Amino acid sequence: MNDLRPLTPDLRILYEDNHLLAINKLPGQICQGDKTGDPALTDLVKAFIKERDHKPGQVYCGLIHRIDRPVSGVVLLAKTSKALVRMVDKVRTRDFEKHYWAVVRNAPPQSEALLENWLVKREQFNKSYCVSNGQAGAKLARLTYTDIAVSDGGYHLLDINLHTGRHHQIRCQLANIGCPIKGDLKYGAPRSNPDGSISLHARKITFQHPVRDEIVTIVAPHPEIEKMFHLKN
Repeated sequence: MNDLRPLTPDLRILYEDNHLLAINKLPGQICQGDKTGDPALTDLVKAFIKERDHKPGQVYCGLIHRIDRPVSGVVLLAKTSKALVRMVDKVRTRDFEKHYWAVVRNAPPQSEALLENWLVKREQFNKSYCVSNGQAGAKLARLTYTDIAVSDGGYHLLDINLHTGRHHQIRCQLANIGCPIKGDLKYGAPRSNPDGSISLHARKITFQHPVRDEIVTIVAPHPEIEKMFHLKN
């Protein structure tokens, strides 16, 4: 199944088979339950599958990876414990390619580059900072970006290939080169987006299927960004 239609107002399924399910997450949704008590994506999926498939018992739904609450885009879930174990291992070993779109006001210093920074997470602020190598708790963060389009209003669209999975990595590393993401007040954007989102979108994931000998690529459309930069989906 590969269906881009919204099956409910809150669930937009991009891909589904017997082992995996991919959702185009809305900004503001949380992937897993937290202290806010707001409905989590995993809970929405369980309830949807239970009703759709008329399942009498519990529905299994394992979260393979997550994206931040104000971020939109593809999130992959496992429908079986075997798929979850195998896919989490792929994420851990970086055998799982992730691309993001980031909208920024300022042009980056180069049209494409590799960024390597040591990051430290400050729990009390829920924020990461670029620090020097050797500082306690610092972890190496790596990504490559390419400036792929400029809007009529002068915003730049960066395609991000994420090589590591550090806390707020893209947001922190882009802010460090003078390119805070549109709407991201926490990392230096001058104003918020009207809906409280930030203009960061998990655009594409590529991985080997956990059961079949097949490479799977899942792309999450973002009509507003595509319109803003005159892109064809």
